[in-house]
Amino acid sequence: MRKTPFLLHWNKPFTNTLFSPTQLLSTKTPNTLSNLSPLFILIQPMSQSTSIPKKLQRVRDHGFDNYMEVHKKIRKTLKFQDLILSQPDQTLAIARLDTLARRLGLKQYEAGSFLLKFPHTFQIYEHPVQRILWCRLTRQALLQIDQENCALQSQIPHAITRLCKLLMLSNSGRLRLEHIRIARLEFGFPEDFEFSIILKNPQYFRLFDSDKDPRSKYVELVERDPALTTCSIECLREKEYRERGIDAENIRFSFIINFPPGFKIGKYYKIAVWKWQRLPYWSPYEDISGYDLRSLEARKRMEKRAVATIHELLSLTVEKKITLERIAHFRMAMDLPKKLKEFLLQHQGIFYISTRGNHGKLHTVFLREAYRKGELVEPNDLYLARRRLAELILLSPRKANVDPELVHFRRSREDEELGNVRRDFVEDDCGRFSVNGELGEDGEIREDSESDSDSGVDSEIVD
Repeated sequence: MRKTPFLLHWNKPFTNTLFSPTQLLSTKTPNTLSNLSPLFILIQPMSQSTSIPKKLQRVRDHGFDNYMEVHKKIRKTLKFQDLILSQPDQTLAIARLDTLARRLGLKQYEAGSFLLKFPHTFQIYEHPVQRILWCRLTRQALLQIDQENCALQSQIPHAITRLCKLLMLSNSGRLRLEHIRIARLEFGFPEDFEFSIILKNPQYFRLFDSDKDPRSKYVELVERDPALTTCSIECLREKEYRERGIDAENIRFSFIINFPPGFKIGKYYKIAVWKWQRLPYWSPYEDISGYDLRSLEARKRMEKRAVATIHELLSLTVEKKITLERIAHFRMAMDLPKKLKEFLLQHQGIFYISTRGNHGKLHTVFLREAYRKGELVEPNDLYLARRRLAELILLSPRKANVDPELVHFRRSREDEELGNVRRDFVEDDCGRFSVNGELGEDGEIREDSESDSDSGVDSEIVD
């Protein structure tokens, strides 16, 4: 027997007036049913879209933003370190500093004041013969560089595995060498990775020139290893299943979601997330070239597969973070969406995009589940070595052994000079960094400086 929808019948003339279920059940119009003009009205059950909204309001997380404020000074410090280490005797005359610092994008007379802010990293001294000022790296900074180089060399076997998995994420099993070189620091590859990792391991990688552009080189995986096709999220699911005994069916395709503080979660959004968590998808390491991707179900699976691909890409990095511009280099090879920023903002419980650190021009993507209280949950030697540099930068300049006559500290200029060398970042008891502010009684950071431009960056990230 054919099923028909439930109908309400009236003996009144038929018109084209339609009423929604909310109007029928409204308490403000109790006589609505008696004044209805249609002969019959189709009653549809109340429903709400269960798809995750395309555009969501971006909610800031101060823990990650303050991390990027510290990282901004780290990036500038690394530029100065490379500049000093590139000199023959690893020392640089202050008279040449302004000229060379313009290559780093600094303004005039900004380089000298920047060095004075970090006396634990840079040492300014007077040459005993020439009687002019020179700068060099401190002993603590040199030890930190040696520690990071040792960590890079010790993690070469892990770097080989990371490069294999990175190539397996691409559709063709190959990536441009230049794209890997740009992101080598994030993946923990040494500076000479082309020789120490690729050319030294011909059983894993093959380096060849492009047919279209002879100037560009590609790295190709010789043979796919089935033992490396396990994603990090699958290991986390197994861990949750064994430790907490959660139903395997509910976490079979789910991700760990941790929304930022202040994120508003409505009832229908919870339903959408719950349905999205149970949606099956293809693994990022699975070959989908033979699948029919024209159906709506296939497109949904491909969207969730893109989330899993970015999740795995962040898991391969050393600090579980990478800039959005670096992800865009792999967009074509890994079938990622064109509008990456809008796509990642749909999943703020999995990823966090920080615009701090470069006046809103830099977008850094964090893997939320990998951090807790401003630190990595599972730190590695390379991360600890880089964190040592952040500790040197955050040390108070007042505790440094600086010659007051050399840097011309005077009582009359105390406020001006201390304003330049003051410590902008302090570390609280929880290990988080607060920027130009204090922690209130409620634990929130009161910022004094103007916040960066937030959602004004609407440019599409393309290859």
